[in-house]
Amino acid sequence: MSERLQSVRGMNDLLPNQIHIWQQLEQALRELTAQYTYDEIRFPIVEKTELFKRSIGEVTDIVEKEMYTFDDRNGDSLTLRPEGTAGCARAAMQNGLLALPQRLWYLGPMFRHERPQKGRYRQFHQFGVEAYGQSGPDIDAEQIAMTARLWQRLGLNSLELQLNSLGSSAARAAYRNILVDYFSAHADQLDEDSQRRLQSNPLRILDSKNPAMADLIAQAPQLVDHLDAESADHFAGLCVRLDAMGIAYTLNPRLVRGLDYYGRTVFEWVTTQLGAQGTVCAGGRYDGLIEQLGGPATPAVGFAMGLERLVALLEDLALAQPAQVPHAYLIAMGAEPEQACLALAERLRDEVPGIRLQTNAGSGSFKAQFKRADRSGARYALVLGEDELARGQIAVKDLRGQAEQTVHELNQLSVWLKQMLLNENSLG
Repeated sequence: MSERLQSVRGMNDLLPNQIHIWQQLEQALRELTAQYTYDEIRFPIVEKTELFKRSIGEVTDIVEKEMYTFDDRNGDSLTLRPEGTAGCARAAMQNGLLALPQRLWYLGPMFRHERPQKGRYRQFHQFGVEAYGQSGPDIDAEQIAMTARLWQRLGLNSLELQLNSLGSSAARAAYRNILVDYFSAHADQLDEDSQRRLQSNPLRILDSKNPAMADLIAQAPQLVDHLDAESADHFAGLCVRLDAMGIAYTLNPRLVRGLDYYGRTVFEWVTTQLGAQGTVCAGGRYDGLIEQLGGPATPAVGFAMGLERLVALLEDLALAQPAQVPHAYLIAMGAEPEQACLALAERLRDEVPGIRLQTNAGSGSFKAQFKRADRSGARYALVLGEDELARGQIAVKDLRGQAEQTVHELNQLSVWLKQMLLNENSLG
């Protein structure tokens, strides 16, 4: 017998009993972006490998270790997108969207070959927001406010905002030399990855998760002490605006992010609820990326969040709303009621907006149909038998309470269902 096929490790199915949580989260994200006048953009899952090498940086974990890269039949090197900012920037530049300030958002699957763990998978879904053409700290602050509003809506009050500024490219270059001198003097304490990055990208050493290097990194010179005046003013302006909005934050001088295109503002929302991988949302400013990809100099800022981590957090904190179970389950007994049942269900869906109505399919005894109705989670069973049909009536049985069975006129059933929905919505 052939071996039963399984999904690829770290690439998971989203099952019907899980998908309602995703739908609720996605709806919240769509409503959030509408409040802040961001437009949706969709771009390919596959891009040229060069796009990510030039944007993310060749000496990064993503490019060096995690990308799904392959040659197509033409010999071109292609990569499954590992994140959304580079593809969004490429699409905006290629399609002439940079003439005026743009506010864009996207949502879709990304791919990284890393060790699967809670909330982190090899195929994961990312929601991202990008704004082009605005250089002041006000747009940075507004994007952080967007994320704070989302946590409030979802009931997530355990997240901490961490902030830092990476300064201008010139300030980072000067700081880079200071870091090289510092870490070179302690080269015997560097792990293999850090030794390799010492000359190519020493700022990435600050992002090391190796606990054996924690003390060494903690004592390293801080970039905030070497910021250029313009970047320092920009960062101060961001903090003033966050203070005015009442958004609490912690300054983290070791926050550098794992992608080379960032400059000036960087931020992360972190939690202790998800173990070692505590970042739920991250972003910052990347004013040089568009130019680096061959476009005009364009200020830009954005953020992204992994939906798997948010879903895991909502589930752990029991904040996910219940599944969308039927309001009513329609049972039909007899040949004529069965024939009338589908037409009745369609009429009710026309007349009662928002009704979730499930019809019995596949016949079955009266007892079997009631069992199906109960398993569906529906509050009410609508019972249509031959006698009821002849009288133009239908019986209503409360499956979740102690109320006695009632009988309603078929031509008045939609009125009763509307009142039922009204009562349900008023209870919350």
